[in-house]
Amino acid sequence: MGGVNRGALLLAVGLGPVLGGCRARAEAVQGESQLRTLVRQMIPSVEHAAGMRFKTPPVVERRTRAQVRDYVIHKLDEDLPPSELAGVQAAYRLFGLLPDSLDLRATMVDLLTEQVAGYYDPDSNALYVAADVDSPLVRTTVSHELVHALQDQYMNLDSVMQQRRQNDRRSAAQAILEGQATLGQILVLMPEQSGIPLPSFWETRRVFRAQMASMKEFAHAPLWLRESVIFPYLAGADFVRWYDARHPGHQPFGAAMPLSTEQILHPDRYAAGDAPVDLAFAPAVGRTVRYEDDLGEFETRLLFEQLLADTAEAQAPALASGWGGDRYQVITTGGGEALVWYSVWDDAAARDRFVAGLRRAWRPKPGRSSLVEPLLVAGHPGARLVDAPAAWTGWRAIPAVTVAR
Repeated sequence: MGGVNRGALLLAVGLGPVLGGCRARAEAVQGESQLRTLVRQMIPSVEHAAGMRFKTPPVVERRTRAQVRDYVIHKLDEDLPPSELAGVQAAYRLFGLLPDSLDLRATMVDLLTEQVAGYYDPDSNALYVAADVDSPLVRTTVSHELVHALQDQYMNLDSVMQQRRQNDRRSAAQAILEGQATLGQILVLMPEQSGIPLPSFWETRRVFRAQMASMKEFAHAPLWLRESVIFPYLAGADFVRWYDARHPGHQPFGAAMPLSTEQILHPDRYAAGDAPVDLAFAPAVGRTVRYEDDLGEFETRLLFEQLLADTAEAQAPALASGWGGDRYQVITTGGGEALVWYSVWDDAAARDRFVAGLRRAWRPKPGRSSLVEPLLVAGHPGARLVDAPAAWTGWRAIPAVTVAR
């Protein structure tokens, strides 16, 4: 989500077809004493499902909805200070993934406050459950967040999620964290599923969307935010299930952590060691760079879904397939902001398909010009999008990229 830390979210409640039986079996969990008892009772099942043991059990407490909102604001501002968030907002407006009138910070605070049923805070080794969450959902929340507490004892969650200007890599890491927690909660709440092939979570996202549409902030959020909320839980659960089958008894942490959303979406690329090509812009001589980052395969899909609208869902995966790496800059100019985006592709056919799709989809706003062209980037089939004020002097010397060493 543009580098935004979404680790506090709990969206597993949207897996209605998988978790539908939990409500009928749940007993009331109300006060903090009962909550602590529930945590103690669940710990052995969570350890078994996750394949890890607690070194120290987490603290557990209730939080009011106002306290949840305060935590969301604190983590958001900590993760993305105002100047950084402004850069993210400018970039996604230029890509057309956010309306120009949308205030990203306010929208995210409202959306996350609505969605959070509970969260694990690495700073205090504490698991918090919102006080207004009903009893059946408490069990879902606790099982999910206990997995996060376990993860924190085997890796530094903050260091994983605080990589700067590495949006796609962070999104892949978050998919591991949320995917493992989603899969773990299912095995804890419905142990009979352990020997039964589960459906593809990612393919159930239409059902997930429909269920989430009843929630006001989610329903009114832009496509990019809605889909970015869903991705780590569903696509991540599919990847973790695949990894567990291939590497029983091991965790996809550390050196085994996927490096891109391409590897999450296509585990065969992960198995083949298909790592992204790291691109780097030439030094910014004579230009002011407001923001720089990457999109990755998943957000490239979202870009096509946004730009192509009704025809997008069938086309977007194919147009983004073969992604090999990308990098963009938002450049401040006298007449507005310029967007320069480079991408590299596995082969010329994938690159040409992407270029043709982007040329068809991209429409510059009044007073701006755009360029979509194929090229080579350090020997890799590449593409370049430039969208900038028509009078921008940088058109005569467009910033270049090379492969980072």
